[in-house]
Amino acid sequence: MNTTMLKPGIYFVGAVDWNARTFHGYSVSRGVTYNAYLIVDEKIALIDTVKKEFAGELLDRISEIVDPSKIDYIISNHVEIDHSGSIPAVMEVAKDAIIVTSAPNGKKGLIAHYGASYQYQEVRAGDSLSLGKRSLQFVGTPMLHWPDNMVTYCPEEKILFSNDAFGQHYTSYHHFDDEVDLAGVLDEARHYYANILMPYGSQAKKALSVVEGLDIEMIAPSHGIIWRSHIKDIMEEYNKYANNITDDYALVVYDTMWHSTEKMAHSVAEGFAKRGTRVKLLDLNVNELSDIMKELQIAKYLAVGCPTLDSYITPNMGAFLTYMKCLAPKGKKGFAFGSYGWGGQSIGVVNQHLQDLGVEIILDPIKINYVPSKDQLLEIENMVASL
Repeated sequence: MNTTMLKPGIYFVGAVDWNARTFHGYSVSRGVTYNAYLIVDEKIALIDTVKKEFAGELLDRISEIVDPSKIDYIISNHVEIDHSGSIPAVMEVAKDAIIVTSAPNGKKGLIAHYGASYQYQEVRAGDSLSLGKRSLQFVGTPMLHWPDNMVTYCPEEKILFSNDAFGQHYTSYHHFDDEVDLAGVLDEARHYYANILMPYGSQAKKALSVVEGLDIEMIAPSHGIIWRSHIKDIMEEYNKYANNITDDYALVVYDTMWHSTEKMAHSVAEGFAKRGTRVKLLDLNVNELSDIMKELQIAKYLAVGCPTLDSYITPNMGAFLTYMKCLAPKGKKGFAFGSYGWGGQSIGVVNQHLQDLGVEIILDPIKINYVPSKDQLLEIENMVASL
């Protein structure tokens, strides 16, 4: 197996899943990497493992560098099984290794998954571990995105092993940001943040304040590309996301049954375009929810259209609103619209969901009975254009 050296004595030994297309229920068109890192010093430390299905790949990569049985420490930055799933396989080989994890939630979570028979060492923010010439310092980042999360910093090498923060789902045989398409990596970083970390903006801000206080030459996340030449770029993006800074950008998200709500959606989009706002039209029948959330991460406006199915919203719309509630986007302005045959309840339901999410309602719900006329569509366009 090929190994990649970050710096002398420090290696990428993770796994690459080119065929993954879903993760946490969202689409990952570029596959998934499970990053693990090996530090060879007087003591040998493995920082995180990989999803259990890839334990063989992890151990093969380690074996190219050292005998895996000589591992002294497994640093578990995060209990979630895409990070910790191969701990049992590694411990089968490195029987005397100590698992270093956050106190108290890391140890509690690992015991819940793998039992209490291993030797655990709990660490808290500010604690450090000597490996010989190098040391590891631990910084707690709870709820980014689980209670146990922490990051690990090697001050001698100026490397931050950042766990989920600054990660992306992006597969490549090259592992550094200056070896791949930067625009594609940044796009996947936004996709990742929107679908994993968006609900935890306040925690992300705290983590950023800690990171900004460190002398960093490299950020090595648990997924995707390692940052060494474009650290400033990813830090600027994360500051934007964590502080809910949006663009003059509108999303028109809709479901439709017989194209009436679709016609209204086109008029809404035309209205935004007429006022000079960049706009994207997203039909729930053909767009992945996770891709929509990536766009919503940076959008200021959200217009949501839904026809009435019997007396309620459509299943597609129910899935979208539920997923959006889970991720809790902040700082949006928007409104609801839709056509109906008799009751018209769906538009009010959507409007209430938007209000519950904290969306600032900038237009009263727009309802049209059956098929909208050309005059009605023009009226909608002009209403939006005059916002």
